[in-house]
Amino acid sequence: MKAIVAEAEWAPRDGYKVSEKEETLKRAESGAQVFRNPTFALKEAPVPSFSDDEILIRVKKCGICGTDTHLYETDNEGYIIFSGPVRMPSVIGHEYAGYVEAVGKNVTAHAVGDRVAMESVLWCGRCRMCRSGAVNQCRNVELAGVTVDGAMAEYAVAKEWHCWNIDSLSERYEESDLFEVGALIEPAGCAYNGLFISAGGFLPGAVVTVFGLGPIGLSAVAFARLAGASKIIAFDTIDRRVALGGEMGADHALNISNLEKTPSDTIMELTDGRGADVQVEAAGAAHLTIPEMETSMAVRGKIVYLGRAARKVSMYLDSLVSSASSIVGSRGHAGYGIFPNIIELVRTGRLPLEKLVTRRASLAQAVDALATSCDRCDGRIIIDI
Repeated sequence: MKAIVAEAEWAPRDGYKVSEKEETLKRAESGAQVFRNPTFALKEAPVPSFSDDEILIRVKKCGICGTDTHLYETDNEGYIIFSGPVRMPSVIGHEYAGYVEAVGKNVTAHAVGDRVAMESVLWCGRCRMCRSGAVNQCRNVELAGVTVDGAMAEYAVAKEWHCWNIDSLSERYEESDLFEVGALIEPAGCAYNGLFISAGGFLPGAVVTVFGLGPIGLSAVAFARLAGASKIIAFDTIDRRVALGGEMGADHALNISNLEKTPSDTIMELTDGRGADVQVEAAGAAHLTIPEMETSMAVRGKIVYLGRAARKVSMYLDSLVSSASSIVGSRGHAGYGIFPNIIELVRTGRLPLEKLVTRRASLAQAVDALATSCDRCDGRIIIDI
């Protein structure tokens, strides 16, 4: 089969102590500290084998995620940008949907021919965190396309319990569009998890702000609208994404570069001094966004941290005490009914994820599309496989 394979040098930075486990598995807990000079190429690879509880998927669509972009991008010393766990070489890609090509003998929930979308947080189901319900915090987690082979390829393998049937979406979408929307359930799930699971949701009438209008931030805008926010204020630095923010439901979609005031002053002005009840960091630029958020929070406000960046950020914690506010981190999209709930919202037309797609490319064009993703002008680039 054909696949996009990422490779890089194992070259730990000076001062980074590599653990015995990392060295043995060649799996860095922080890819940005270890992997250098990455290369990406379309290669021939064997069709993956699958076990008794796994499914072989004929991949139809795969999105280019910000994580893929961060694997592709490098800093001034040639190290990848992604700060989470990484193993290379690997087939990249983790936002995907396709047909069930074959099933293991113990698989009962799916059959050959089913159309499915996959979780990419590959929780084990056996550790204490999984058995306590916190599957996104699995102690043995693997990440499709990052620590194990992913799906920017003609075929991929997934556990039965990481797959969700999306046949019902045929009520609303033609075949090709169905798989595109199916591939977008994963990033939308990250926003759903952050807003409603990790942060506990909000009461209708709340003011919500979103910093960063990539697919996760845009999904957060859409979910905030669905959940009854009275006002949604969204920020980005790219006009195209700002426009998408408005299309997804933001009352005020603003380009930070064009503001006459700071974002925090703008929020306070638009809320008559009340501030925002919920603030979503989906930009991956916490050193710039958190200072704006902490000075524009409403009493008992929440900051939901979804972006990821390998740097420390200072914050005046007394402000949290005085206003009884909080900041909560969130990773993943698995469990808690997230996938089936999003599938129903898409099926009923309440969540138009198709609006996120702004560019398409073939598998042969995927490496060029990765380079294009570094411009951060698109909503989501979809690879047609």
